[in-house]
Amino acid sequence: MLVTEKTAEIEAKINSVLERIRPYLQQDGGDVMLDKISDEGIVELKLLGSCNTCPLRPMTLRAGIERALMHEIPEIKRIECFN
Repeated sequence: MLVTEKTAEIEAKINSVLERIRPYLQQDGGDVMLDKISDEGIVELKLLGSCNTCPLRPMTLRAGIERALMHEIPEIKRIECFN
């Protein structure tokens, strides 16, 4: 994917939202990292640390991270997590 000005803008917005979420994940030994953004609006994240093996991982991803990102950034169509 070519990095365009629009993609860079969306990436900056995503990282801003993740910075607000990150302290809550870090309290439990976890973290989240942006991996890539597709041209179709699909965001790929990596859950790190204890978040990677946590049994509540799907809930953290969908109810927490995905909700925050999609609420603030309408260009995002879907969130996926690959580890």
